[in-house]
Amino acid sequence: MLDHKRPGKSKAIRFMRARVKNPLSYSLGNQKIPEASSCKYLGIILRSNLNWVGQVNYIAQKAWKALHFVMHLFKKGNRKTKSLAYKSLVRPVLEYGAACWDPCRGQISALDRVQTKAAAQLTYHVKDF
Repeated sequence: MLDHKRPGKSKAIRFMRARVKNPLSYSLGNQKIPEASSCKYLGIILRSNLNWVGQVNYIAQKAWKALHFVMHLFKKGNRKTKSLAYKSLVRPVLEYGAACWDPCRGQISALDRVQTKAAAQLTYHVKDF
């Protein structure tokens, strides 16, 4: 993550599964660039050890907030309206970048809980007034 105009805002991150024995020093011009263990790029949390737990937790938390917002907003709405709101506001949060961080590697249960709760809320039918 290198920003040539503002080197103070840049971070150096090295992606590897092995432990680092000899840390490297990165610099831009005369200014040393600090090494970081993770960074956020285009909404995806990248970790130096290639672990996606932070990304999955971030996505699950963001999806819960979106789901609570939708269900509060459409508390008395019909099933079709709730479904459309879920598909428009919550599901894209769950699916963003999934091809990159591969949710099938064991941390998928946090995302499944969000979808299970959404399914329960969508199937609960409230009479229209």
